[in-house]
Amino acid sequence: MPAMSAVSLSHRALYEEVAELLRQRIFKRELAPGSWIDELKIAEDYGISRTPLREALKVLAAEGLVTMKVRRGAYVTEVNDKDLADVYHLLSLLESDAAGVVAARATQAELQELQALHNELEAAARGKPDRERFFEINERFHMRLLEIADNRWRDQMVADLRKVMKLNRQNSLLKSGRIEESLAEHGAILAALLAHDPALAAQKMREHFRNGLQAAA
Repeated sequence: MPAMSAVSLSHRALYEEVAELLRQRIFKRELAPGSWIDELKIAEDYGISRTPLREALKVLAAEGLVTMKVRRGAYVTEVNDKDLADVYHLLSLLESDAAGVVAARATQAELQELQALHNELEAAARGKPDRERFFEINERFHMRLLEIADNRWRDQMVADLRKVMKLNRQNSLLKSGRIEESLAEHGAILAALLAHDPALAAQKMREHFRNGLQAAA
């Protein structure tokens, strides 16, 4: 029995590692939306059999990043306008609720963490904006807010939805002036949190997602 458990853990770690490698390639557009995933080539490149690769593709399919087509294989998911609107709608509901919770319950130390992340966001937007860094800090702000709100079921749903949103992230930040707008929206959210105003914090978060969708469309 111990030997079987060791094999199981080793296999699981391998397909999860492969899933993460492919996930990052998808986010970086090395595997473009709509492109066919060549399982033989990827397995050869990674020096693995197709079994852990197929398990990894199942994980990515469950996350919505990969679409499995009968007798045609796996493809990187293409997000259409309705998909994007649906994802932003759900994120708006979930994260505005979390913002309200944080405004009502967060400690001073937790609010200072969010303030520090916002300061980093300002630095990334200063001068010639670093889009990749801005996006990374932006996501850290949102995920830390969710952690403070402390609802693991909401966290899980948001994490999956944000993976799909990342398929379209380039469009949202390339729009002229969007980084500056996003920074101002974050400032308004933070101000509402610091004022311990749940209704205003939720409203500002909804506005943030509404404007983000308009920029991404």
